[in-house]
Amino acid sequence: MTPGRHRARFRPAPGLANRHVQTLLPRLLPGPALQLREEILELPDGDFVELAWAAPPPGEPAPLFVLFHGLEGSRRSPYARQLLAAARHRGWRAVLMHFRGCGAHPNRLPRAYHSGDTTDAHWLLSRLARRYPGVPRVACGVSLGANMLLKLLAEDPDDALGLAGAIAIAPPLDLAGCADTLERGVARLYQRHLLRALKAKVAPRLDAGTLPLSLSPAQLARLTTLRGYDDAVTAPLHGFADAADYYRRASAGPRLGGIRLPTLIVHADDDPFMPRPLYDELDLGPGIRLETARQGGHVGFVEWRHGRLASWLTRRVARQLDDWQATGRCGRTTPGPGHANPSGA
Repeated sequence: MTPGRHRARFRPAPGLANRHVQTLLPRLLPGPALQLREEILELPDGDFVELAWAAPPPGEPAPLFVLFHGLEGSRRSPYARQLLAAARHRGWRAVLMHFRGCGAHPNRLPRAYHSGDTTDAHWLLSRLARRYPGVPRVACGVSLGANMLLKLLAEDPDDALGLAGAIAIAPPLDLAGCADTLERGVARLYQRHLLRALKAKVAPRLDAGTLPLSLSPAQLARLTTLRGYDDAVTAPLHGFADAADYYRRASAGPRLGGIRLPTLIVHADDDPFMPRPLYDELDLGPGIRLETARQGGHVGFVEWRHGRLASWLTRRVARQLDDWQATGRCGRTTPGPGHANPSGA
């Protein structure tokens, strides 16, 4: 994988290039047939996260694909099912980690999750390294999960986790800028949708008095922005002074320069969740390959292929997994002249 800045070879489906259309289209794509096995992973602090496993076909020991979802995502998210199915189809053992409270059960402790919370992902990856010794492991994050993953890689400069590679899809590297962007124009509809989901999860716990917040249900209901929610809920629950402190400490953008692990970042210039420009002032670490597409929306990237709408994003990730497998060292070499170029996906 050649590091540096590259133009992604994505072409939106004809007539469907609008960034909001691209953002919403994945919900209309047919979902893959996929059976997932559930596992509860106990955490050192007494809480837990829920894992969803897509087992590989029987045969040789499989490499491991670990997926981290976006804000209020889950195994039901269209991108999650597409990526897990694509990895499984290629013989990978694929698993999605639900952030605390995003699975079928509420988490135990009076806290939730956030964009910079790398502790649970670190614990999971460490456990998987012991469970599957000698097996190549690749981590992939989407949106919030992508920012979290990049921050985790920056915190692990010596590759103590032993990952072979990483993929970050639409990471909100400037959390303050993203919060501002979601307060303008049509993007406010996405903010309203996300706020509704966050409030629905917190409201019962406020009613039950199980959260250490000086916030009433009525005050929660009156919050109208993600910044306001992060000020009133996310920051105090997780030890930040306020939303600004949270955004500053959790944003992965300023940390990219230290990442040496082979890492693919996929970004759309027209992402309605992101400020523009997002990457111009950021230093990229020697392991990072940044692919930007002019269009694609937020975790959209829907193309026209073989006479139907299809996910280019899934195809790009699958191509990268194929390429890493073909190198024999899962991403630690650059393909030679006769090798398929993954950027051609």
